[in-house]
Amino acid sequence: MPISLAVAARRIAPPGLGSILLGGAALWWGARRDAVHPLAPLNAPSHWLWGDDALRQNGASLRYTGVGALTHAGSSMFWAALYDALRRRRRDPNPRNTIVDAAVTAGVAAMVDLVVVPRRLTPGFERQLSGPSLVCFYAAFAAGLALGGMLGMGKSR
Repeated sequence: MPISLAVAARRIAPPGLGSILLGGAALWWGARRDAVHPLAPLNAPSHWLWGDDALRQNGASLRYTGVGALTHAGSSMFWAALYDALRRRRRDPNPRNTIVDAAVTAGVAAMVDLVVVPRRLTPGFERQLSGPSLVCFYAAFAAGLALGGMLGMGKSR
């Protein structure tokens, strides 16, 4: 059954915001762990617009940090919509399958981000962060979806 745009936005907002915040924190942590400038992984997603120059930017700017943050937020909301579609298919939403759906969504996001899309459309931070930091990012991303999903449980279907 189709849902209204307003209902969809209310359903997607909690997991989307959770993934934005926890994913962003994981990028900052990964940068610290890997001795990369703290803003570099947030600037990197802007490379879809500004090219490889964005991958070398460390300072804060609207051009790189602003576009990178908006790109991270937009992609998080996109993946939250997929997550919501999985949740809507559940007959009995509960915390366990909330976590499973979040992990599946984050796994699909990682596969698309790192394998499927052309290099210009990757997140960019995969060229700055180590493998363990990327794993932490996608785990935190999943945790943000799940936490937001649990907080949003009971929202209008």
